[in-house]
Amino acid sequence: MNCIICANKNSSQLLEEFVGKSSSLNLIGTFIDSGSIRAQLSKRQDIDLIFLDVDIPEMDIFNFINSFDHQANIIIVSPDDKDALKAFEFNIVDYLIKPLTFSRFCKAVDKAIRYYANKEVSNSDANEIFIKKGSALVKLKIKDIIYVEALENYVILNTKNEKFTIHFTMKAIEYQLPSGTFIRVHRSFIVNISLIKTIKENSLDLIIGNEVRDIPIGQSYRDPLLNRINIMAR
Repeated sequence: MNCIICANKNSSQLLEEFVGKSSSLNLIGTFIDSGSIRAQLSKRQDIDLIFLDVDIPEMDIFNFINSFDHQANIIIVSPDDKDALKAFEFNIVDYLIKPLTFSRFCKAVDKAIRYYANKEVSNSDANEIFIKKGSALVKLKIKDIIYVEALENYVILNTKNEKFTIHFTMKAIEYQLPSGTFIRVHRSFIVNISLIKTIKENSLDLIIGNEVRDIPIGQSYRDPLLNRINIMAR
């Protein structure tokens, strides 16, 4: 797995040493602030894992994670466990407490590898999901979802005839949807690739029954989108 490190000097040196000993990890880079991470992630979509230290000056890691627009898994590194419960509410993979040991590091990496493998299986095999509607659970076929739109702390699953609003983050729903069928094109939108009619400079046209919906394309999402489709150009 490709990984990056965001940590203070002492932690980053040890993490780099541990990553170097792991045959499962390939270190892409080490950073000391969230802005550098965002810049790197906007350039590369193949980052699978981030080691994120809570002791980064002027950085609220939970605000960072909450606004995270990438599918990479996160392992938090902290001097204590006071934020552990809160951290797991953000679907992190693991929570490492300093002083770091290589054996505990390896357990966290193994967990990340299993999580990644399970996500890939889930993404490739899932055909349907159950959505809570009132007091009932309604079965929804994955292929019937046209696009997903963010709404504060909720997401809206849009089909041809219905909308389902659920308490989910965009990052979490992105993990649940099969990557072969859906792609994130904006901080607030995930679309069904098969229903894209036209891709323009800053937006795309999505087919919804007999209608067409204009969906914005975020700057950092445009190249990954173009890389996913077949383009025939002279």
